[in-house]
Amino acid sequence: MPSANIPPTKLPAGRDPVLRVMPMPADANIHGDVFGGWIMAQVDIAGSVPAARRAAGRVATVAVNAFQFKQPVFVGDLLSFYATIVKTGTTSVTVSVEVYAERHRLDAEIVKVTEATLTYVATDEARRSRPLPTL
Repeated sequence: MPSANIPPTKLPAGRDPVLRVMPMPADANIHGDVFGGWIMAQVDIAGSVPAARRAAGRVATVAVNAFQFKQPVFVGDLLSFYATIVKTGTTSVTVSVEVYAERHRLDAEIVKVTEATLTYVATDEARRSRPLPTL
C-alpha cells in the first residue's frame, strides 16, 4: 500500500536504467536509513556510464551541479538509476540522473528518491582533459 504522503509514480517508460542496486545494512545507519554519501557515490557511477560512452573512454567527475534528496532510501529498496546526457562541451559532458526506489516489491510502490546533475570531463591516459570525439 503506498504511503499517504508520497505521490505514486512509475519507472520511466521506454528507458533502461544504467544501474540497479539494493542497499545493504552496511550502507545505512542503525535505523535502516541509507547514507546520503552512499547514494551520491552510486549516482556518480550511474552518471559516468553515458559520459564515458560519449567520451569514448576515461572521464573524471568535475562538478556536482545539483543534487536533491526527495525521499529517504531504506535498506532493501531496489534502486534504479536513469542517466541522460543533457549537454556537451568541447571536453565535458553534463548528465542528469534520476533515482527511483521500488519498495515493498510485492505491492511495488515506486517513488522518485533523488535527482542530480553532474559534469564529467574526458581525460587522456595522463589524466589531462581531451576533446570529445566528434559524432
